[in-house]
Amino acid sequence: MPRIEQIEKMLASSPDDVFLNFALAMERGKAGQQEQAVAGFRRVIELDPDYVPAYTQLSNTLIDLGRKDEAKAVLASGVQAATRAGDKHAAGKMGDKLKLLE
Repeated sequence: MPRIEQIEKMLASSPDDVFLNFALAMERGKAGQQEQAVAGFRRVIELDPDYVPAYTQLSNTLIDLGRKDEAKAVLASGVQAATRAGDKHAAGKMGDKLKLLE
């Protein structure tokens, strides 16, 4: 069974599981399903606004899709989330990427 199907099956019984939603979004991105990946990363952020990796991956996917303005907004929110979580490294990396996009 492909990984996407496996994760979807697990999500059927735990639809609000942050890690499973993140894993599904990652797998969709790897499979070239960029729009579904974007929706998945947004779902993760909705479930847990402090799940820092979702901001990084969402911004990367948006950049790949040529949606620079959306990526900048996501990165700005990601810096705030990383700061709240005390993750200075992630905040710095996202801040640096944000400066490059401006």
